[in-house]
Amino acid sequence: MASHYDDDEVSDAANCPMCLEMTEHDVLKRIRKGKGEDILARCLECNDVHLIELRPPAPIFLNTTFSEGKISKSGIIEVDSDEIIAVGDIFQHEGADWEVTRIDDKISKPEKKMVASEIYAMWVIRTDKKIIKITLTDDDYSTSSTIESSPDKVFSCGTILEINGQKWRIRAIHTGQGRTLRGKRVASEIKRMYLHSPRTPTYD
Repeated sequence: MASHYDDDEVSDAANCPMCLEMTEHDVLKRIRKGKGEDILARCLECNDVHLIELRPPAPIFLNTTFSEGKISKSGIIEVDSDEIIAVGDIFQHEGADWEVTRIDDKISKPEKKMVASEIYAMWVIRTDKKIIKITLTDDDYSTSSTIESSPDKVFSCGTILEINGQKWRIRAIHTGQGRTLRGKRVASEIKRMYLHSPRTPTYD
């Protein structure tokens, strides 16, 4: 039952069982029922008096896989059963921002948008923290690792970074579309960075 405001007067709209459409109603009586309420109302179109039962949707728990870089873990998210969830939706959970990347129905078929009650499993990635893959080269020895960054942080080729107490120079940045030895990129675009020890000679 929705309330509409016009010229400081309040009227309530609801589906009328006689008119078979949404009409304005006069509220005659309200009775609390748990977290909801029962409303006795009169349709202003046909004068029919009927009971309107308002109840909050039941909460459900979605099986969810949370991914941060290479690390994934299983958990659950509490949502309203009638909530519409779509791939690309962003929500907060335990102080972090997450983006929905996949939702499956009960036969494990992926869908773009579903009602929460019909979702069997969901996958999300963290969006307020970017995990960047890095390759560290010192002379002829290279190792792979990762660093954390905010998605909007800018990294520039030639910049010196300190990682685990050691200084490294950004030699190249790979975005997935190609590798660049010059210029700068925001963290959200970076797939991997190549860092050399300042002692290691570089060749353009």
